[in-house]
Amino acid sequence: MGQGTPGGMGKQGLPGDRKRDGDKKDKKFEPAAPPSRVGRKQRRQKGPEAAARLPAVTPLSKCRLRLLKLERVKDYLLMEEEFVANQERLRPQEEKNEEDRSKVDDLRGSPMSVGNLEELIDENHAIVSSSVGPEYYVSILSFVDKDQLEPGCAILMHNKVLSVVGLLQDEVDPMVSVMKVEKAPLESYADIGGLDSQIQEIKEAVELPLTHPELYEDIGIRPPKGVILYGEPGTGKTLLAKAVANSTSATFLRVVGSELIQKYLGDGPKLVRELFRVADELSPSIVFIDEIDAVGTKRYDAHSGGEREIQRTMLELLNQLDGFDSRGDVKVILATNRIESLDPALLRPGRIDRKIEFPLPDIKTRRRIFQIHTSRMTLADDVNLEEFVMTKDEFSGADIKAICTEAGLLALRERRMKVTHADFKKAKEKVMFKKKEGVPEGLYM
Repeated sequence: MGQGTPGGMGKQGLPGDRKRDGDKKDKKFEPAAPPSRVGRKQRRQKGPEAAARLPAVTPLSKCRLRLLKLERVKDYLLMEEEFVANQERLRPQEEKNEEDRSKVDDLRGSPMSVGNLEELIDENHAIVSSSVGPEYYVSILSFVDKDQLEPGCAILMHNKVLSVVGLLQDEVDPMVSVMKVEKAPLESYADIGGLDSQIQEIKEAVELPLTHPELYEDIGIRPPKGVILYGEPGTGKTLLAKAVANSTSATFLRVVGSELIQKYLGDGPKLVRELFRVADELSPSIVFIDEIDAVGTKRYDAHSGGEREIQRTMLELLNQLDGFDSRGDVKVILATNRIESLDPALLRPGRIDRKIEFPLPDIKTRRRIFQIHTSRMTLADDVNLEEFVMTKDEFSGADIKAICTEAGLLALRERRMKVTHADFKKAKEKVMFKKKEGVPEGLYM
């Protein structure tokens, strides 16, 4: 019994033993996993070389694009580095140029004196003069173009040491440039009342030699060099000169006699020379000198430097009118209302060949002048211009124009659109009152 019990228990076993036996029967056979590598096993490297080594990576398309982008960035950085290097290399040269430029500006100074080059001694020295001082022996700075320097040219000088620092390209005096009439006047021969004989004479003496010089050559005479217009004030001398400038295509230079009188010695004659030199360069040309009695008065014993300078200016004018140089294409028109005060040498034949007198207008000329000035005015029916034409008062052309203008202003003052006969009568009285100095006799006695 005793031995059978353990044996029986051994055959039956425990409940848990029976369960494990069932698990062994249910489990399937699984093959072993393949080896992770094929071939001989590599030895692992040790040390810093193994730590710095990177594994080989096959790039994908996205990595390839990133690599191209980085290469473009590298190229741009290389270009920028080269540009910065060039800038650093060229900067000293630019600083040197700027320093040289500042030195040149310091040498030029401010302001600079204007003078004339009298004589070239050598490439680096010359004799110069200014209008306010004597001549000086000075040096010519290296940056001045010496090929353009010639005796008589206008130069710029240092304000202290008077060295030649520049050259004035335009040698024409600015005053002469202003004298040139750029825009032709609007007045024509049709705007001049009467003066038919004067217009014919000035056409023969001034216009015809410029437009048809062959006519004078065929007949064997030389055309007149110039004319002088003289007469009382307001008779149309300047108006006729404007008509000449309007009708001709020649260069017209207008000068007032007082403009030829300058402050410093020698400037007046120099201005006259410049005037005729420019007229010769721009020929055919007409030089109109108004109020010539400012510089052309008779010579007398001068007691002051100003009077002597005026006489020197007149002598230079005489020399230019009748000098060695031919003035074939340059015509001169002079105007004055005091011809008796002019120097006889200025009026002699050969300098001024024609003397054209401008008298006060006669009845026919008055009528024509009134028609010209009232042609654009709105006149009332009661206006009788013959009353003013036949008056015994001595009217000049300027007086008639002043009467018409004053009559229009009187009508405008009363807000009327037409000018009446009473307006003309009031205007005539006012103009004649001002002409006779405007003060009755014994008013302030």
